[in-house]
Amino acid sequence: MTVFPTTEEEITQVLKFADQNGKKVSIIGGGTKRGFGGLTEYADIQLSLAHYTGITEHTPGDMTVTVKAGTTFKELQDYLAKHRQKVSLDPSWPEYSTIGGIIASNESGPKRLGYGSSRDSVIGLRIVYPDGQIIRSGGKVVKNVAGYDMNKLFIGSMGTLGVVTEITLKLRPIPKYESLILLSFPIEMQEEMSLFVINLLDSMMEPIALELLSPALSNRLTHKEMYTLAISFEDFEPSVRYQEEFIKSIVPDGTLFSLLPQAEAELFWDSFYKTAPSGVSSKPGSVTEAALKIGVKNLDVFKIVKECAGMHKSVLIEAHGGLGHGLCQVTLRGSSNDVMNAIERIQQITVRLGGYTIIKHLPYALRHKTEVWGEKPSYFFLIQGIKAAIDPKSILNNKRYLGGI
Repeated sequence: MTVFPTTEEEITQVLKFADQNGKKVSIIGGGTKRGFGGLTEYADIQLSLAHYTGITEHTPGDMTVTVKAGTTFKELQDYLAKHRQKVSLDPSWPEYSTIGGIIASNESGPKRLGYGSSRDSVIGLRIVYPDGQIIRSGGKVVKNVAGYDMNKLFIGSMGTLGVVTEITLKLRPIPKYESLILLSFPIEMQEEMSLFVINLLDSMMEPIALELLSPALSNRLTHKEMYTLAISFEDFEPSVRYQEEFIKSIVPDGTLFSLLPQAEAELFWDSFYKTAPSGVSSKPGSVTEAALKIGVKNLDVFKIVKECAGMHKSVLIEAHGGLGHGLCQVTLRGSSNDVMNAIERIQQITVRLGGYTIIKHLPYALRHKTEVWGEKPSYFFLIQGIKAAIDPKSILNNKRYLGGI
């Protein structure tokens, strides 16, 4: 049974009913993360926040906004754009992704380098516990330092500790100007590409994104089957122009340089955010789709993207990674066996590099054949204890998170 509450009181009543009657509840927003985590298909009640939408409070002078969790990211950004403000996040599939889902999964994109993660944007949360109790964490002003930072407990918990009903976010002005440099390197120039990135990171320049695209992904987005660096700048136009000129001055010979002005840069990112599979875009068929999130040291991103580029013979692999924050996203498409073999190989490579791999999208039937969240960390007992204290009956999003919590 799917229920569509329109008020927080209705959400509270649903959870109280489930808690008192031993019913399992799964939470859904826009549906983009249906393939993320989850080792069981069954729940007694699907709690949809699709009708729980809208802006609760917006204070332009304080640059904060409070929004209901079912509001899509695009809807929120369109509203804020009228006030020349925005939320500094860049999730995939923004027209479907809800702000509640983004925060619950701690999602971020290539612009994390300049923006930070979901944790950096959240000021306060309003949460309904599994027993129907309503709590607040954080506050509604940016300079809130009272008590423990409880927000971080719920951000990234995949809805296993409570239903986030409202989120208060800090905002930033829409930049006066934006541009995007696409710098494509022939495959044999990987050493020059690495030296270029080191010089850029050591400089005083402040790119919002410094993303390495694999040849396969670059071919899809730019029609150039080469390693491509996407370097994004947002600021006053003179500042952006100055940084563009600096990039031009250190570009090695033999590369392809493209400068996209604001309108073209926006079109590029719009296409980029739709490259990964999601619960909305993926349909059952002969091709299996998977998506991985990989965390490694900054410059080890080169190794991950290079390894993925060399594995595309039996399965189509598109990869990109942030040179500055070390997060990579890998998309795989092919037969089930080939995709699972490729995932296992990528997991092994990541472990050797001292990183981690999380499977963000995979058909349900295949999730039991691998560790979706990777090996349990040494602090897993703490996570178990928190779950047991807040949701002792495992009412919310059962088996959705790390270690089958």
